[in-house]
Amino acid sequence: MQTNHATQTDHPARTNHVTPPDAAHDPEPLPVPIGEYAVLGDGRTTALVSRRGSVDWLCLPQIDSGACFARLLGTEDHGRWLLTVPDAAEVTRRYVGDSFVLETTYVSPTGTAVVTEAMPLSDDRADVVRRIDCTQGEVRVLHEWIVRFGYGAVEPWVTRVDDGGRPAIRAVAGPDSLLLRGTRLPRATDHRHRDELTMREGESLELSLTWIPSWCPAPPVLSIPDRIDTTRIAWGLWARDCAYDGPHREAVVRSLLVLRLLTDFETGGIAAAATTSLPEDFGGARNWDYRFCWLRDAALTLEALVEQGFLEEATQWRDWLLRAVAGDPADLQIMYRVDGGRELLERELDHLPGYAGSRPVRIGNAAVGQVQNDVLGEVMSALEAARVAGITDTPASWSLQCHLVEELLAHWTEPDRGIWEVRGDPRHFVHSKVMAWAAVDRAVRGVELHGLSGPVERWRAVRDEIHADVLAHGWDDERGTFVQAYGARHTDAALLQMVQVGFLPADDERLRSTIAAIRAELEIAPGLLRRYPVERTDDGVPGDEHAFLACSFWLADALARTGDPDAAGEVLDTLVGLVNDVGLLAEQYDPHGRRMAGNVPQALSHLALVRAAHSHAAATAAHATAGSNVATAAREGA
Repeated sequence: MQTNHATQTDHPARTNHVTPPDAAHDPEPLPVPIGEYAVLGDGRTTALVSRRGSVDWLCLPQIDSGACFARLLGTEDHGRWLLTVPDAAEVTRRYVGDSFVLETTYVSPTGTAVVTEAMPLSDDRADVVRRIDCTQGEVRVLHEWIVRFGYGAVEPWVTRVDDGGRPAIRAVAGPDSLLLRGTRLPRATDHRHRDELTMREGESLELSLTWIPSWCPAPPVLSIPDRIDTTRIAWGLWARDCAYDGPHREAVVRSLLVLRLLTDFETGGIAAAATTSLPEDFGGARNWDYRFCWLRDAALTLEALVEQGFLEEATQWRDWLLRAVAGDPADLQIMYRVDGGRELLERELDHLPGYAGSRPVRIGNAAVGQVQNDVLGEVMSALEAARVAGITDTPASWSLQCHLVEELLAHWTEPDRGIWEVRGDPRHFVHSKVMAWAAVDRAVRGVELHGLSGPVERWRAVRDEIHADVLAHGWDDERGTFVQAYGARHTDAALLQMVQVGFLPADDERLRSTIAAIRAELEIAPGLLRRYPVERTDDGVPGDEHAFLACSFWLADALARTGDPDAAGEVLDTLVGLVNDVGLLAEQYDPHGRRMAGNVPQALSHLALVRAAHSHAAATAAHATAGSNVATAAREGA
């Protein structure tokens, strides 16, 4: 449908100084670096906002819904919402306190303006609210609103409507509609809505965007300042409960907030990232949809939250798991929708050119049908951590775990696709075998340490069998390292998780030599690891990739756990230094181009930061205690 170009009537507002629009001027050329984005969220979905004030990605009403702003993967013609000071010479931004209320300050040659924006919490609505205040002099403001539903494919019918005596703009297409309200609204021009104005000191402009099912009436107008303030307070109260008090606390708290942001407040499902198809290889085909709940990533997130005292979230995820995997254990999937749905059909969006020409753009994920034998190890480890923290299993939750373990025992000897979801031939990945061992080990602990019931003698026997199998076939005696898969001669950064799950004692020399081999083979810059050598791994996808941030944090974690807190601290310092100006991390980092790559913000990167910081702080404290004990013994001996 064509946009309705009905003439807009100017209406009084505190900002009514109009200058002619310059339709050719875009203050932010594409592609915007991935690290230039901030994220907003309301516990159901997220929005990505560029440094220059363009909402370039927004899926409504849920994180895996179709995007209404998809400039991130295309151009402004695929939808965006811009509110900016186009001639600003300096732009700085921050989250207000421990929240996702974003504050951006624009300094132009003639004045200063501050944009405050958020996706409000504490109400049953899908909104984005924005407020711009001129705080000094005068500034030129550009406002552009381009709605395209269906990931930029569907141009809606847009009309000016009466909104309780005030004008508003409503865009409708099929089941979706968006309502734009504000103290001043943009004008329809050339299939978009645009406004350019001059604001003077003390003036402000308020705007709100609300998603509504197209057959429903508009919800009532609410105070934007009140909603921003309520949202700031709610995030801050949650973050206040963080138990961590060690080095890099600010990065740890922000990472925990990201994990909470990616958790659906209603269902408890934890999305792996906020986006789809941001490239691991710029211009290449390594572009995946991460807006779903991987059991592995969610379980690792759960462990990070439990370590920091967030037990309510752990219980909520445990309950999500029970619902999502209910049914025959043989039907276990590696991932689900955040509501527990099983349909994740992968398809390509040919109408989008992709970020920096990286195609195809994919929605859905075909890896949902893969067999990955490591997944239950992460799940059982997380649930064991929850038990240790005091979360009691229900009869249903323990029964589910027992059935899943029994299903794993029937298949652990078979090859699989592994943690990296290779699309080449299945292999006997060492990491998968180690995590199968961990799954059975945690089941044994459930009986031995927590008094739960199960065939513990048989479980112990299989646990020992898996352990012996890995030592016999996963260790390369000539190189002195564990390898990626049985018969391989190269390593894999996933092997670092052997340390986390306790497959061998932390002081075992085989672990230390494996860490050294991984660094020698996969470290492409200080502290930055690739997942595996792409040229020696049949992953079924062309192209290369960059350093994987979660693996790099696993390196810091492994160094700390194996008794080298100083080396761990060096790696951790380097990695924390890569967060963007508002504390976010993507999936990968290109040290040569000094840019982030892959989907953003990435739960796996942030949870690995939290766990690495936790391990480093614990190792540093233990090292200091040991040193103090030695000194005391020396004094007493003297």
